[in-house]
Amino acid sequence: MRLIFLGTNGWYDTPTGNTVCILLETQKETIILDAGNGLHKIDRYLNPSKPIYLFISHFHLDHVVGLHILNKFNLSRGIEVYGPPGTKKLLTQLIRQPFTANLNNLNTPLRIHDQLSLPALPFSVESKKLSHVSPCYGYRFTLENKTIVYCTDTGPCRNLGLLARQADLLITECAYKGGETIKWPHLNPVLAAQAAQEAGAKKLVLVHFDASLYTTLKDRREAQAKARKIFPNTLAARDDLEISI
Repeated sequence: MRLIFLGTNGWYDTPTGNTVCILLETQKETIILDAGNGLHKIDRYLNPSKPIYLFISHFHLDHVVGLHILNKFNLSRGIEVYGPPGTKKLLTQLIRQPFTANLNNLNTPLRIHDQLSLPALPFSVESKKLSHVSPCYGYRFTLENKTIVYCTDTGPCRNLGLLARQADLLITECAYKGGETIKWPHLNPVLAAQAAQEAGAKKLVLVHFDASLYTTLKDRREAQAKARKIFPNTLAARDDLEISI
């Protein structure tokens, strides 16, 4: 199983990275985590013979703006899209004129499902609501005997720990550096590392770096160093990073 970090910024694109999008590929399927502007790179890595599943954490634009790019692709199998309650209604309103091409005119068919009406999937997925200013959900996947957890846009909360319990890989956010005035719930390197440690996770990858605070890759390396003092097996993601699990 491999993961490619196509976008690792939070809020907006910079020379350091696109907004958040992660591709997870197994032997049988491709799973995409969020649809920031990093989504435009998926055709570099997709195997069109595999089914594609897109999981959206919430509807802040840095997590869905990449859907505007969908007409770049011509994926005849289409994409199964899952998200919080209300996903079908909200995406139907967003993927349409005058904002972008209409949903029924895309080259790649989208089949949109609300989280609470998930059809049977060929892998195990668990979701829980996180702590954010708008409804935001984290996901726990069990694939090829590995557990991958994706929790972004959250402050410390019980559900983060429940999803991350004994995970082989926890991917979580690192929007803050530490010391900022907290307006919206987010994590910093210390809080992210503490969450991984308390949950008994095996590996932590930091992602969703606030573009206004993390302006260079050096900033990310410093966050990685802070986190490693608490949780040594930590990696700060960058765009186009590829790891195997």
